[in-house]
Amino acid sequence: MSILDMKKFGLNDRFITESKLYEGFYVARVLSQSKDLYSVVCEKGELMAEVSGKFRYEVKTLSDYPAVGDFVMIDRNTDIHGHAIIHHLLKRKSVFIRKAAGTANDEQVVASNIDTVFICMSLNNDFNIRRVERYLSIAWDSGATPVIVLTKSDICDEIDSRLGEVRAVSIGVDVVITSSMIEEGCSAIANYIKAGQTIAFIGSSGVGKSTLINRLMGEEALATREIRNDDKGRHTTTRRELILLPNGGMVIDTPGMREIGIESADLAKAFADIDELALKCKFQDCTHTGEPRCAVQQAIADGRLSDDRLESYLKLKKEAKYEGLNSRQIENAKITEMFADFGGIKNARRYAKDKNRQKHT
Repeated sequence: MSILDMKKFGLNDRFITESKLYEGFYVARVLSQSKDLYSVVCEKGELMAEVSGKFRYEVKTLSDYPAVGDFVMIDRNTDIHGHAIIHHLLKRKSVFIRKAAGTANDEQVVASNIDTVFICMSLNNDFNIRRVERYLSIAWDSGATPVIVLTKSDICDEIDSRLGEVRAVSIGVDVVITSSMIEEGCSAIANYIKAGQTIAFIGSSGVGKSTLINRLMGEEALATREIRNDDKGRHTTTRRELILLPNGGMVIDTPGMREIGIESADLAKAFADIDELALKCKFQDCTHTGEPRCAVQQAIADGRLSDDRLESYLKLKKEAKYEGLNSRQIENAKITEMFADFGGIKNARRYAKDKNRQKHT
């Protein structure tokens, strides 16, 4: 049996170093999932896997289970004696999550370890600048690098004006214009895809995500359907899957991305202009809704900031459970949430000190 080069599946020094902590196990990457079974790839090829009973017993939330894109440690590298057993999940470098269906608070990982996420927005009737802001907030929070892709330029007569709108709300983010109707349409996207890196596409149905993936694959890899009369399209992908691209790199096809809520968002990066203005407000806890000497409201009055952008910012803060908090308070809230299992950051620090002391005794 030939040995696969796992580096082309994204295995880098970071994951290799962590995998060495688990002696006697083999590193693999999750390609797809069907209920409780996972298709994984290791150096000996693809095989089916399932989590161990201990793993299942120890998980606290759905997001602790493996997902497409995860690197895991398995007990065998062939399926001669049945399914491989997943014993450990390696630390994710980026993660997209959504609220799990049918639950109040539980979160589910949609995809992980994505390097670049392409936010697709059609230049036709689906164009919505507020949706771009929403996706940017989610993308920045995930840990992946966002790139905005404006599709269907061949049927738009207002490219310059719409490009200006997008650039005004996407500070520090590359913007690519493409037409998926021609072979050269995705060449600009291909420039972002390097060997060993993982990409994903997010955006509304019908914006051309599947068509772009088909072009990158060089074949009709994913089913595509004609756009409905209302221009919103139909969802054609039914499961999440990691696909190796012929010219290097991988794409995670993620139908669940469109359903991601704003529970996790990095508003500081997505709305850096508002955050910068907020530093000049008279009050540190200014809500920008009516306080005196509010720099944000002054920028709106001067025409430097739109009313709609502020409204979008406040709406997303509310959805992300950060209503009434400024940027520093939002970051503190995130830190507090991270260390909730330890009973707070003070207890987490105490725990770390105790662990360190035990190492040296």
